[in-house]
Amino acid sequence: MAELRRQEQGQQKHQQQQQPVSHQVVKAVTAATAGGSMLLLSGLTLVGTVIALAVATPLMVIFSPVLVPAVIAVCLLVTGFVASGGFGVAGLSVLSWMYRYLTGQHPPGADQLDQARQKLASKAREVKESAQYRLEQAQQGS
Repeated sequence: MAELRRQEQGQQKHQQQQQPVSHQVVKAVTAATAGGSMLLLSGLTLVGTVIALAVATPLMVIFSPVLVPAVIAVCLLVTGFVASGGFGVAGLSVLSWMYRYLTGQHPPGADQLDQARQKLASKAREVKESAQYRLEQAQQGS
């Protein structure tokens, strides 16, 4: 299998070496054209960004007494809406989990909840028995 791969790779290299010079020139020109156009676009983007920054900076300074409180208000509103949505999703997921648990569909974590409930019930029985024992002793001693 490995020998077959080596033969195929050797044939591909041989075919690449046998390509006419015109094909290699066309590939090089295409790559240079694509790379040059990308470089030109990145340069234009940089120039546009610098010009926009130069134009926007004085406007930001002039309108900053209005913009800063507006940005703060918008940030607070967005934070409130995101938090509200998050709490809503959390509440719905808890209600969904409780519904599945109560209908017997055994959601994730139900075993741990059952174990915790059993431990609490056993401790409650122990405390109740201890209290009754102490109460009986106190009544006998009086």
